[in-house]
Amino acid sequence: MAHPEQPGWRWGPFTFRLPFYHTRFHWQEALQGFFVAAATGLALVPIMTGAFGLSFEEAIAVSMIHSILIGSALIFFGEPYAPGWITPALPLVLTFVLTGYEDPVSRFQAMTALSLNFAVLLILLGITGLGKKFVIWLPDTLKAGIILGAAIAAVYRVFVGDESSPSILSHQPISIILACGVCLIFSFSLPLQKLREKSRAIALIAALGLLPGFFVAALVGPMVGEIDYNLQWGILFPPVADAFAKMSPFAIGWPSIEMFVQAIPLAVITYVILFGDIVTGNEVIRDGMTKRNDEHIDINPTRTHLSVGIRNGLLGLFAPFFPTQGAMWTGVQVIIVQRWAQGKASMDSLHSGLISYYMMGIPVLFFLKPLLTGLQPLLYVALALTLMLTAFACAYVAMSIPRNNTSRGTVLLIGAGLAFFDPWTGLALGVLATVLMVGWDRSSDPIPHED
Repeated sequence: MAHPEQPGWRWGPFTFRLPFYHTRFHWQEALQGFFVAAATGLALVPIMTGAFGLSFEEAIAVSMIHSILIGSALIFFGEPYAPGWITPALPLVLTFVLTGYEDPVSRFQAMTALSLNFAVLLILLGITGLGKKFVIWLPDTLKAGIILGAAIAAVYRVFVGDESSPSILSHQPISIILACGVCLIFSFSLPLQKLREKSRAIALIAALGLLPGFFVAALVGPMVGEIDYNLQWGILFPPVADAFAKMSPFAIGWPSIEMFVQAIPLAVITYVILFGDIVTGNEVIRDGMTKRNDEHIDINPTRTHLSVGIRNGLLGLFAPFFPTQGAMWTGVQVIIVQRWAQGKASMDSLHSGLISYYMMGIPVLFFLKPLLTGLQPLLYVALALTLMLTAFACAYVAMSIPRNNTSRGTVLLIGAGLAFFDPWTGLALGVLATVLMVGWDRSSDPIPHED
């Protein structure tokens, strides 16, 4: 007997699910989502105010637009993944944009070029079904080098920086080091994992993701004079029109052909990272489906390619900041699927849990002035945490791929090339190093159980 899929309104390959009508509200997910989204979704703000010349309020408006687009993956497109940033691409993109372009206008135009290139690539690979063939064709060493490049670029942004953008650590060194330490220990420490099995309290703290690190920074920051709170009450109406006038190609002009050409390799590199996320998401859902056989979850790579492509296209036209529109936020996906797998009494449908986590698509957070002004001094901490956790995770994924010492050394060369040179040079170096040092070492089936 075929198991039912959560109902919704079909349009083309997509399914529109109206919150509260097609999906139930789960307060447990909404509460987590509210705090975790506040912590991570606003990590963009210091980049927007520092390198792109926006005011704090305009940066909040941009974050709100990005948040609504991310939520649309669940509501408008019917995706079964918790959507999030393509975080490993973020440090590579920042290096490309901040070192290659001097002023906010050209930086936003470069972001538009990146977003639109990526959208076109996704839609073409989605419609033709060539995405999987392309990723299988790429050699393992080159894939590992791309992922390690993201790790190196992330660490470089946090600790070193450059003339156009000083290191993130220099803003609040003690708070950031403590916050990163706490998060890395609770997320990855092997001794703590053993304690987690024995202590419910430690397991609960570890499940909160970035929040423990935030909490430590929020307490210690004022003591060491790095953080000064200035709470303001009331409602903020994010100035969307003002932000649009400073960033949309309709207002500031379109990128040059040269910008589009320079942005091509980064779109390809980001696609390789995104594809890995989609595969991971499928495996997480399949694992949950072994325990929940009462709901059919439609896994459709073509739909996912199209939905991420459309979201990136809209982003490039209205609020360009590549790459906040990815397919999946792994940590959140795992948490929600785990509760869904416990049975219908815990969560009626995976779609209900996902849409609840994103607060039914209602951007409440961006209007609450006390919350926004309370978080404002912690936003560099948020950015540093996002990048450091990305660096750690990317490094261990990259290092697990090579199967011999020559390949391991080559992966480091490729990673450094991508982190420190422009994308064309980095990618050319990567291909050359792979061919000369290892050969075209692709595995015939790197993606197990792919539909």
